[in-house]
Amino acid sequence: MNEMKETPHIKPNGAEIAETILLPGDPLRAKFIAETYLENAQQFNSVRNMFGYTGTYKGKKISVMGTGMGMPSMSLYSWELIHIFGVKNLIRIGTCGAIQDHMNLYDLVLAMGASTDSRYVHQYNLPGEFANIASFELLDKAKKAADQKGLPVHVGNILTSDIFYNADPTALEKWQKMGILSVEMETAGLYLNAAYAGVNALTILTVSDHILRREQTTPEERQTAFTNMMEVALELA
Repeated sequence: MNEMKETPHIKPNGAEIAETILLPGDPLRAKFIAETYLENAQQFNSVRNMFGYTGTYKGKKISVMGTGMGMPSMSLYSWELIHIFGVKNLIRIGTCGAIQDHMNLYDLVLAMGASTDSRYVHQYNLPGEFANIASFELLDKAKKAADQKGLPVHVGNILTSDIFYNADPTALEKWQKMGILSVEMETAGLYLNAAYAGVNALTILTVSDHILRREQTTPEERQTAFTNMMEVALELA
């Protein structure tokens, strides 16, 4: 039972963590989801204000917790959730910057794969290059849920980058030519942790910025307005 376990970063104090968890980067988005969608939500974490909650959605138990920004933060929390608390299905719900012309603000992106400029994979000492890919089971369910809602959704390869302010102004153009849909900073770490542990992971993103067109949403919209993404993710429980 995970209720008696804790780590330096997650202290449930007896509260349960479900086998399926939604992982927004922003802990306030986790709070919004718990208050808006979950029944009988109970908070299981507040360490470093990285809020986590467990409740039910349509009768199924589900958790939600913030992960912070960047692969180190995502990788730390997802590793503990998998190995200490027994989580089996990890669904990142976050924002991204689009780099393809056919994409628009608020479109959904399902990350079938996550290319990266990070060296996180080197710890596994693999004799080649590893492809960071999603769980097909979760990906298939998410695509069907998005289609049923009639939402604009793109499925493909994204970039997980360690760099937000890049000294090379041509870097994204090179990724764009390779068909990369959008850029964010967490998914490759999540997919690697999940692959190594043999559990399921998927990233669902909302386009919050169009980098090429210099369009963007507000911080308030990023925190609470991306309900389509949240509702698609909740259906995966």
